[in-house]
Order: sequence, then C-alpha cells, then structure tokens
Amino acid sequence: MKIFKHKLSFEVDDIISHAQLSLAEGQSLQRGMNYEVKGNYSILLMSIRPNAPYQDEIDQRTNTIIYEGHDARIDHCENPKDVDQPYFTPNGSLTENGKFFVEAHTYRLGIRKNPHVVKIYEKIKDGIWTYKGFFTLEDAKYINNGKRNVFKFYLKPVNFKSPKKIEEIPFNRLIPTSVKLEVWQRDRGKCVKCGSTENLHFDHDLPFSKGGTSFTAKNIRLLCMKHNLEKSNKIMSIISFVA
Repeated sequence: MKIFKHKLSFEVDDIISHAQLSLAEGQSLQRGMNYEVKGNYSILLMSIRPNAPYQDEIDQRTNTIIYEGHDARIDHCENPKDVDQPYFTPNGSLTENGKFFVEAHTYRLGIRKNPHVVKIYEKIKDGIWTYKGFFTLEDAKYINNGKRNVFKFYLKPVNFKSPKKIEEIPFNRLIPTSVKLEVWQRDRGKCVKCGSTENLHFDHDLPFSKGGTSFTAKNIRLLCMKHNLEKSNKIMSIISFVA
C-alpha cells in the first residue's frame, strides 16, 4: 500500500495509511475518539467493516454518520461488550463519550451557538484509510441496543474553513464505503490512467457538480494525484472558456 508521500493535508476521498493520517495530525492516533486534539476541531476514526469493533453506520438517505461511542477500559476478566459504555471515568472525569455528548447537547439546547466540528477518517480495509472530511456534531443519544447502553453520535458533512465559516454539503456528495470497496477491487488499487499505486484518490468520472452520482461504482474510479489534478485543470479550463 503506497501513501501520500510528504503530504500533510488531504482532500476528501484521498486514500492514505494510518501512519500518514497520524503524521498529518502531528500525533499517533490510536484511539477512535480524540476530543479537541486540535484547537478548533476533534477527530474520529471510524469503520463500518463487518468485523469492526463498533457499530458505526452511514444513513444513505441523509448522509449522516452515526458513530458509536467507545467501551470502558476494563482491567479484569469482564467483557467490555457486556458493560454499558461509560459517561465518566473511574475518577469522575468525562470520558471521550462524555465530552462529545456534552458538546452535542449544549448545541441542541441552544447553549452553544455553533455545532462542534469533527474531522473524520475511515478505515475501509486493513492498511487502507480514506479522509472523509469535516463534519458537525448535530446530536447524541444514549440508547439500549438490546444488550447494554451505548452512545450514538450524529454527524453531518460540511465545508469547514473556520469556526465562523461552515457550509453544509449536499447529502449525496460523499461516496458510500460499499462503493469505495467495489471500486478498489475493480481497479486493483491502481490509478486507471497510469497504473500508479501512489497518491490515490476516489474520483467522480462525471463530476458531482455536473450531475454525477456518488452511489454507483460506474461513476467512481481511482486516480493518482497527477491525473486527478490534470482532470481538475481541464474542467476549470472548460468553465473559463464557457464563461
């Protein structure tokens, strides 16, 4: 698996490694929930693979990510999957669950004017991650899943320039994980133009802005950074000519 060499910031749908995302964020991210590791946003690592440790979901109707909270750290023989996910640590401070839950509800109650901003990375296969972009934490619930109580956090995609400049993204802009996996297998992890395995990106063949869909592998392909930039330059030239 090749990664983005020397690249410390990403575009949505770039394909990276865990080492690269940690390098970009300036620290080794081992936990899935990372509250305010950066000054104005938090980071979540997610996965909806069948063997993922938590039940993360994506609501395809609204493109809302439903992120499951994390389990207690248990030193004895008890299975953490049999225990309610904790709001507080043993010493009484908030867990990561608790911190995100407070952020969601202070926004929902109008105490906080703007929703909390979260950057999300998704693991789609062993050694393969994608950058999903920025999201706002819109809500949180503590629900019973039939076995125990777990946290659920609801996040929507946004363009984030600054805390005062947040723009919503159309619900159908993001590429579903199932489509990414299908494209990865079909294109064999290589750029369809040159066969490169470095600096890869999931690209809309017909751009989303021109009516292209994110929901079928027929309109998604793997491009390396060089050919992705070439395509972008051609599109901008066409737009400039028409204008």
